[in-house]
Amino acid sequence: MNAIEGIKNMRASLKGISVVSLALALAACGNISHDVAKDGRSAGEVVWPAVGEVTPMHKGGTFPNLSNLRLMRSGLNKQQVSDLIGYPHFSEGIWGVREWNYVFNFRKPGSDEVTVCQYKVLFDDDKLARSFYWKPEACADLLKDAAPAPVPVAPAPVAARKPRVLSADALFAFDSAELAPAGKGSLDEMARALRDQGDTLRSVRIVGYTDRLGSDAYNRTLSQRRAEAVKGYLVAQGIPADRVTAEGLGEADPVKGCEEAAHGQLIACLAPNRRVEVWVTGVE
Repeated sequence: MNAIEGIKNMRASLKGISVVSLALALAACGNISHDVAKDGRSAGEVVWPAVGEVTPMHKGGTFPNLSNLRLMRSGLNKQQVSDLIGYPHFSEGIWGVREWNYVFNFRKPGSDEVTVCQYKVLFDDDKLARSFYWKPEACADLLKDAAPAPVPVAPAPVAARKPRVLSADALFAFDSAELAPAGKGSLDEMARALRDQGDTLRSVRIVGYTDRLGSDAYNRTLSQRRAEAVKGYLVAQGIPADRVTAEGLGEADPVKGCEEAAHGQLIACLAPNRRVEVWVTGVE
């Protein structure tokens, strides 16, 4: 083997090591706690993110719905958790996300004093919630106050088990938030179905997603603009604006992972991740 061939082999080996290292780093970036168990019921070390590192939209934390927070329990999937207490308040990463972190504010009855608490959910390998933590631990006592007796109402809202998934590529031009004519046609059909529900329609939650290309901040902004565009069109078609919400989650929760490839091939492979999900809550 001559010197040039040796250098080429060394470069190839280093490149392979770099790719493996990058893959491992990305897979782990969704967890800050150490050694999260496969069953999600424990961690070698529970680590908390700094409160000041929340995403801009969650700056200062949120005031949770206590009734929903009391419904948190083992076995809920990520969508059910988000329906109860929202999506995590930190940039949790892309792959291998096994924990969600929150900053919650609680106001003492009859007082303007606010208690700030951190809340953590650990998931198992099947992305089901299994264990829950508070910082400080005394925050758990804030949920022990007796909840007010429920007022009988009928019937209860029922959320769709699965969302209507719309391809962002069918709704928008690539890297754009302006609805295409074909996309408007798909939304016309959806608007008719929603109007047919009449007063039984309780809420329409629109969630926009992008692929992993581009920065996190850019992708969140693009996905938010796309979700808002879909909301605006549905409202223009007669869906009550106070029943429609729009949220952009950027590259979170990808439905397909793709290996690195030529730019055009990678864009095509990542197409399923560029989507808009529409969750409808009605009454049975």
